[in-house]
Amino acid sequence: MRAIVYRYKHRFSEKQFQLSSVLSGLLLIGSLLVNFTAITFATYHESNSVTDIVLSNTQIFDVDGLFVYGTLIFVVFTVIILFVHPRRIPFALYSMALFFLIRSVFTSLTHIAPFEAYYASSFGPTITHAFFGGDTFFSGHTGMPFLGALAFWREKSVRYTFLVGSLFFGVIVLLGHLHYSIDVLSAFFITYGIYHIALYLFPREWEWFVSDH
Repeated sequence: MRAIVYRYKHRFSEKQFQLSSVLSGLLLIGSLLVNFTAITFATYHESNSVTDIVLSNTQIFDVDGLFVYGTLIFVVFTVIILFVHPRRIPFALYSMALFFLIRSVFTSLTHIAPFEAYYASSFGPTITHAFFGGDTFFSGHTGMPFLGALAFWREKSVRYTFLVGSLFFGVIVLLGHLHYSIDVLSAFFITYGIYHIALYLFPREWEWFVSDH
């Protein structure tokens, strides 16, 4: 615990780090609001569902619990690994904010209704709206863990944990018919692009992220 306290004192004694942490946090909050607005817009304007070579030939499963609680576990895991090493915080928040902003653009442009899904009724209207809206393209639950895997590529255990999480959510959303197969497949390619945009836009924060102290 002393080591963690020292890391916070060391990092937050730097004004540049303080400013970057605040700005990245504000940008993440703003991106979440934009994302929620995009989901509302897409859900309200969603049209009909379309056929899918995978979903049209697979049985639907009730995966609502795995989908929602799996997300919460993923969030807690991410918070912990960022909390332990505060140097990671600015780049992580910036890259996540960039992810949500870019996904919001795709969501606003695409209004295809879900293929066939169970809509959670026991999680409350807010969670149901956020998790089961009309935002099909692209799969955020597949892409976000993959973004974590790319960022932590040098740390093998964390990398594989995120990769397993990405594959887990990819399978879950397909089994539950919550996303089309193109939503899952494209998530890996789009997320890879988002990661490299983050590297380009936030080189100083990336230097902090990969530093040894």
